[in-house]
Amino acid sequence: MPLNVLHFKHEGRAQWGVIRDGRITPVPKAFATTRAFLEANSIEALSQLSGATIKETDVELLSPVTKNQQFLCQGANYRQHMIESGMDPDAKTFNMIFTKAQSCIAPANTDVVRPSRVRFLDYEIELGLVLKRDVTSPERVTDERLHEFVAGAVIVNDYSARDVQIPEMQFYKGKSFRTFGPIGPYLCLLTPDDLRRLRDLQLTLTVNGKVRQKDSVANLVYGPAETLTELSSVQDLHVGDLLSTGTPSGCALRVPSPRRQRIAALLPEGDCLEIGGVRPQPLLAGADRWRAGISVRSRSRACHYRRRCEPEAEDPPLAATSASAAICSSGGSPENWPSLR
Repeated sequence: MPLNVLHFKHEGRAQWGVIRDGRITPVPKAFATTRAFLEANSIEALSQLSGATIKETDVELLSPVTKNQQFLCQGANYRQHMIESGMDPDAKTFNMIFTKAQSCIAPANTDVVRPSRVRFLDYEIELGLVLKRDVTSPERVTDERLHEFVAGAVIVNDYSARDVQIPEMQFYKGKSFRTFGPIGPYLCLLTPDDLRRLRDLQLTLTVNGKVRQKDSVANLVYGPAETLTELSSVQDLHVGDLLSTGTPSGCALRVPSPRRQRIAALLPEGDCLEIGGVRPQPLLAGADRWRAGISVRSRSRACHYRRRCEPEAEDPPLAATSASAAICSSGGSPENWPSLR
């Protein structure tokens, strides 16, 4: 059975705790990093944790992935997202990997700061997997062995400055501004049985109540097992590192299809061609709110966190946002997956 844990600050002290029904049971000892916490606490031991509790509303949220951990990402990993990004899914023969700066990691309810140079800020809901063990040599990771390598799951919002990422061809720069990596609030620790059900998860993101992103984890082009296998042949991985598995279609940025680009290339300079279709807009100043969710099939339980985008210097606010997500079950075993938000 999954178990939600929270990294938080209470009365000036950073702590970890098990969250149940809006109340936190603190873990007795202090752990400065995600790695230290996971190495010292098993899901079995934490499930038995009891004692005095604290209201979740009385604490300050911290990211469940601490800033010492690696932030690894997969790009263009859902078929429809590849199409809207101007790529041919059938022609792709490689797993796109990039990183975000560790300094962009932030709590789930952080105020996201848009640098003054950025005008096109985009959202990306992603399923993040937190690693359970060190990997210092090539490994053959299979779905059956995934529980040996993955401790749990988190919600990731991969904020992206498209007007830096695309024209400068800089994934790292466009996605690594401080506060561009809100994570959590929960780290959902998973059992082997839970991990076998990852493909059942549904990701949904809405803006102002309208669905923008919706897809199933079953539609990942490169799954967690094959991705970890490949990464293990390239670099060292460590307990507590984060693998963000890519975002579904529906981002604000859409690249015209190759056919439309070819048509446009035939036009004389100065001519304008309009082809039908609505293009979603980037987050707007003080107006848009987004909500992110992960669920199994159709049921979900969610609570809300307001997330605001604050400008640098004298720029107007880019967006006021709220986010929530859930990971739960509509039947089968385990019967109830707790909320990830």
